[in-house]
Amino acid sequence: MSQGMIILASVFSGVAVFFLFLGIRYWPRRDEGTYVRDVIAAYGGSIRARDLELRDPFVDRVIRPTVQRVIRRAARFAPSSNVIRMQERLLRAGEPFGLTPLDFAGLRILSASLGAAVVAFVTVNLRMAIVQVLLFTAAGLLAGYILPNIWLNRRIRSRQRAIRKALPDVLDMLTICVNAGLGFDAAMARVVEKWHNPLTEEFERVLYEMRMGLSRAEALRNLAERTAVPELSSFVAIIVQAERLGASISHTLQSQAEAMREHRRLWAEEQARKAPIKMLIPLVLFIFPSLFVIILGPAVPRIMASFGK
Repeated sequence: MSQGMIILASVFSGVAVFFLFLGIRYWPRRDEGTYVRDVIAAYGGSIRARDLELRDPFVDRVIRPTVQRVIRRAARFAPSSNVIRMQERLLRAGEPFGLTPLDFAGLRILSASLGAAVVAFVTVNLRMAIVQVLLFTAAGLLAGYILPNIWLNRRIRSRQRAIRKALPDVLDMLTICVNAGLGFDAAMARVVEKWHNPLTEEFERVLYEMRMGLSRAEALRNLAERTAVPELSSFVAIIVQAERLGASISHTLQSQAEAMREHRRLWAEEQARKAPIKMLIPLVLFIFPSLFVIILGPAVPRIMASFGK
């Protein structure tokens, strides 16, 4: 088998695994209301339980439980010392795909195993020396173990950026609702009803915790700890302090909304000033070499000929 065919087969295998994961993740799930009605009908005797089970898609019945079982079995080999820290990171990322710390640990082990296996297969078929095979396999193992962590960090930063961006608009909406006569909790519920973004998802969780018996101050402090966004933590601290001192929530929200809008404007200006520096990397790596080839390319044969003489 030629080297090109081996590399092509490895690429197609990776693409197939990626699309299989997407298919499992985004496969349309059953309607819960219809499912409950079918369960009631099954207990009434009009539908057999086996027929009810076979109504579920093959992905829900076989593939998804199998993948979850393999991930959780692989997680047994992962160290359990950083479970609490991993849980905090998953909460900051918005619990992507419903992953638990155990699931994520198993995912890292599976990713490391897959990376090592693919690299070992390619290097062995390329007939490299045993030392090179071992070195490349170790590199593939390390890369496969690190990649899920990199993905989770990017997810956390993206979610924090979305929360920071939505905070001024949400505060404006809260101010309008409070000025219209709603309480702070009712204003949060109205914002959750009207908008859908990471910040409103966190507000929805705050309302749920309050319905479960936590005080408003405790639920808001949990919000600040989950998100780890400095601007949101400052807002939570001011709201808790205003509630403790009996200050006007309306004036507090209005001043906070103005401060957050000013902070967002300054952040946008800072990012705009960083843009020229970030543009240097593609300029040096991609644009300047092309210009040198176009400008100096025709002169290279003459230069080589003159030095050859």
